[in-house]
Amino acid sequence: MSSKRLLQSFRDALSGLKLAFRSEQNFRLQLLAGIVVAGFAMYFPLRIWEVILVILLLGWVLTMELLNTAFEYFTDLLKPRLHHYVYAIKDIMAAAVLVSSLGSAVIGAIIFLPHFINLFK
Repeated sequence: MSSKRLLQSFRDALSGLKLAFRSEQNFRLQLLAGIVVAGFAMYFPLRIWEVILVILLLGWVLTMELLNTAFEYFTDLLKPRLHHYVYAIKDIMAAAVLVSSLGSAVIGAIIFLPHFINLFK
């Protein structure tokens, strides 16, 4: 792989992030939540494995949101809102984002709740 092609791959990926940011409200909300959680991770004295887990979960949720967006675009391209499977696919992908977000929120609460409790003691 040439360095020119590698650079173009990064440009393409950044273009995809920009598109998702501009067009998807949920992506912007997930990103904002991630920034807040990253701030908590820097503020509280977390163990290294907790920081790693928080970073992994942030990446996981944002990746799921990007996949959801890609599936929505793809299903609209194939059969734009004409087939009941289009609704099912979109609902299932939205459910995948919801499950990953809820799971991440529960793990985040387990990690951060003791720190918040100590903060207000």
